[in-house]
Amino acid sequence: MDNNQDIEKRFRDGIVEDIRPWGKFRAFPHQEARSIKIITVNAGASLSLQLHHRRSEFWIALDPGLEITLADRVWRPEPNEEIFIGREMAHRLRNPGRAAARIMEIWIGDSDESDIVRLEDIYGRAKP
Repeated sequence: MDNNQDIEKRFRDGIVEDIRPWGKFRAFPHQEARSIKIITVNAGASLSLQLHHRRSEFWIALDPGLEITLADRVWRPEPNEEIFIGREMAHRLRNPGRAAARIMEIWIGDSDESDIVRLEDIYGRAKP
């Protein structure tokens, strides 16, 4: 099994940026993606503190106001900031702001929604 650094390097190396007269685009290596989502987090809401056994994730902050927990690090990403979350890494997305905010999530690896291990959850979904 690849380690998280190898998975992240391979994914980031596959990102293509192309400059055009009107600006630029970034194309992400969709061949390894199992799912691509835009997640909207309501003001004051929080996703579970969770990890995944079968997938890594690559997040791109779309709006200001979000807070990310990744292992022991907690920060507020800038819009367009790109974040890699390796397999087995505890992570959480929270919105302490006053307006809904979005993040784009790309799954890397063969996985589905059942690959969520909730460590903490304010909605009572964590399993002891």
